[in-house]
Amino acid sequence: MNLNKEFWENKYENKDTGWDIGYISTPLKTYIDQLDNKNIKILIPGAGKGYEPIYLHEQGFKNVFVVDIAKQPLDLILKKSPNFPKERLLQEDFFNLELNGFDLILEQTFFCAISPKLRPNYVSKMHSLLAKKGKLVGLLFNFPKTEKGPPFGGSKNEYVKLFSNLLTIKILEKASNSILPRAGKELFFIFEK
Repeated sequence: MNLNKEFWENKYENKDTGWDIGYISTPLKTYIDQLDNKNIKILIPGAGKGYEPIYLHEQGFKNVFVVDIAKQPLDLILKKSPNFPKERLLQEDFFNLELNGFDLILEQTFFCAISPKLRPNYVSKMHSLLAKKGKLVGLLFNFPKTEKGPPFGGSKNEYVKLFSNLLTIKILEKASNSILPRAGKELFFIFEK
């Protein structure tokens, strides 16, 4: 399966967005709500329906970037939040992104949507995008890996092996406040450069 730009544009065109829960996920909202510094440089890979970047923007975070290979989700963010800085909505392949120095990168169903073959590339790309002491924070699915994705799944042991070479694992535990359909299937994590 080729998870390219056309694949994702078709997903949005056909409203085949089963990952969409209709609002910002509770674990990420809880994490965002305890952040004090509104000037930190934040990246969200994979826009989805834009709940996280719009929420951050509404809370006064001034330096939020979104990267997505598809145009439709970025347009949706502007439609829902016309004041969102257009120049921070980047339509390009995450793996080609040349910006860096991010204090925080939020992971929400992006990792599970890329081919499992690209996971080592994901880790090294995240490492290169983060500032020193920058954090990669979010949710990873905790169910058996499958070839029939996305989502492709994975396990805590796999994630420890995958990420610990380049990032320090601060937290990697079952999310306590997942939405009901995902209860017990999500790991909340904080990894630091």
